[in-house]
Amino acid sequence: MINGIYTLDDFELEGKTVLARFDMNSPLDAATKLPKDTTRIKYTVPTLQELSKKGAKTVILIHQGGDPEYQNYGSTEPHAKKLGELLGKKILYVDDVCGEAAQNRIKGLQNGDILMLENVRYLLEDSNAFENKLKLTPEEQANTLLVRKLAPLADLYLTDAFAAAHRSQPSLVAFQEVLPSCMGRLFEKELASLNRVLQSPDRPCIFVLGGAKIEDAFMMMSKVLGEKVADAVLTTGLVSNVMTMAKGISLGGPSEEFIKKRNLLGLVETAKELLAQYGNKIVLPVDFAYPIDGKRYEINAEQLPVEHPLLDIGSKTVSQYEKLIKEAKVIFFNGPPGVFEKEETEYGTKGVMTAIAKSEGFSALGGGESISALNRYNLLSDISYISTGGGALIRYISEGESLPVIKALKKSAQKFAQTK
Repeated sequence: MINGIYTLDDFELEGKTVLARFDMNSPLDAATKLPKDTTRIKYTVPTLQELSKKGAKTVILIHQGGDPEYQNYGSTEPHAKKLGELLGKKILYVDDVCGEAAQNRIKGLQNGDILMLENVRYLLEDSNAFENKLKLTPEEQANTLLVRKLAPLADLYLTDAFAAAHRSQPSLVAFQEVLPSCMGRLFEKELASLNRVLQSPDRPCIFVLGGAKIEDAFMMMSKVLGEKVADAVLTTGLVSNVMTMAKGISLGGPSEEFIKKRNLLGLVETAKELLAQYGNKIVLPVDFAYPIDGKRYEINAEQLPVEHPLLDIGSKTVSQYEKLIKEAKVIFFNGPPGVFEKEETEYGTKGVMTAIAKSEGFSALGGGESISALNRYNLLSDISYISTGGGALIRYISEGESLPVIKALKKSAQKFAQTK
């Protein structure tokens, strides 16, 4: 047991049926519906190898896409095929989540078998809309169809889905109400590595925050600066754009309209408060970049506004950030500095990530887009720790062990006291 949560070391697995919730959610190719980036699938391999080697009958539950990103919905069959390639073992698959077909396949499993069920998000009760609208407790979620149909067939529930640990959905928090539960090896590693960043990190410790999903980033910034975890926060992407507006600098129509359409104007006031309290520790870009007809142009911050969308940090900012990263002992990165998918706006992302990869300090990076960028530049192996989490990663740094899945695992450990 680690931090009040059971691990695989606490259970005899041979002959036991294990319901294993992973996060293999991946960006899909729009035409083929096949995963474009399989990093999250690869990270499930150690836990699955151990389960199979120890003779467990493993039933995989995962989601692909969700209601906020309906275009990324898809079957889990391609994930099963890719997983089979990685494991060198046939992964069974059934086009069903918890109906009769799924139940019969589970009952027929042999020791060491691995079965992939269909996308749990195809069940409304395991969707974000269901979670956000009804706000059911884990006890109430234990009465959902998914849990009532699958739990009686299992001896143990396991979650390795740290990337979804901030969600309160049946496949993530309800099985713990009715089954002995543990975390997998990836989940275990995630917690240990993040605690290394948060608990008495080496100095200087810097956070590099950017990307497009920035609401939680502001909450995290307040936390790490207020509790003196971070010595400095280097801002990029939309985070830096909002921060620049908070300083009273007009970005220009296109950039400000984008922020308005994303309902992010309220964060400008939050940014003002952060700058007033921690201004000496928050570093803003000195220049920005924007594309015109496929070409890159840069502009100094004092020359703004510009009537083109600001989609990257400028080269002067990259040079400044490279120096700070080189001196750091701990670097936490979340969210690409620019639109790295396009050549004219990838300079910031490539420059900052390369600097982190070359750093001699401990580097921790998270979020699906960040991982995709690392893969683009072949830098994955040069980062000390890669977290599969995006929203969960930020929420853990901001809220610690109050995340729904962590609370559910701890509650289960108390409810089902385990002796091997």
